[in-house]
Amino acid sequence: MAMAEPSRSAPLDIIARALRRERGATGLSLTDLAKRAGIAKSTLSQLESGSGNPSVETLWALAVALGVPLSRLVDPPKPSVTVIRAGEGPVVHSERANYSATLLAACPPNARRDMYVIRAEPGSARNSDPHMPGTMEHVWLGTGRALVGHPDAPVTLCPGDYIAYPGDHPHTFQALSPGTTAVSLIEHV
Repeated sequence: MAMAEPSRSAPLDIIARALRRERGATGLSLTDLAKRAGIAKSTLSQLESGSGNPSVETLWALAVALGVPLSRLVDPPKPSVTVIRAGEGPVVHSERANYSATLLAACPPNARRDMYVIRAEPGSARNSDPHMPGTMEHVWLGTGRALVGHPDAPVTLCPGDYIAYPGDHPHTFQALSPGTTAVSLIEHV
């Protein structure tokens, strides 16, 4: 049995989908993008329909006009899946409280956030110094109970509760029940 040869139009289909996706993300019309790239509107229309034979120069001009790397048009990023099983991932422990934070997602390029799973037990509070100016913290409590937020006015959270507060001020997390867990998202400006 012979193997099927890959379609010769596959690269054109990839480019067509990428152009439509990236143009849609910018909100540009066919006319506007063609004008910015210095190409004919009919050429762009053909490329977006998967026909035509784009040169490197044409693709480069389109990439510049869209504000994306050329590679995004010919080999678009593939969605990736990350799985961190319970009990896995890099963990940091507090020296002053029965508190640990497991990094779930570090800040990727062009984003400014980190996500952690918090595990804490009753006892001393985990008091944090201010982070960079403009930082916001988001905490969703999964299990247990905890006092969370500004040390002078912490809020009692129960399972399913959420709080957001300025992370560029002192803040605290104190477990009130055994087995307290939370998800913490830290946004950096």
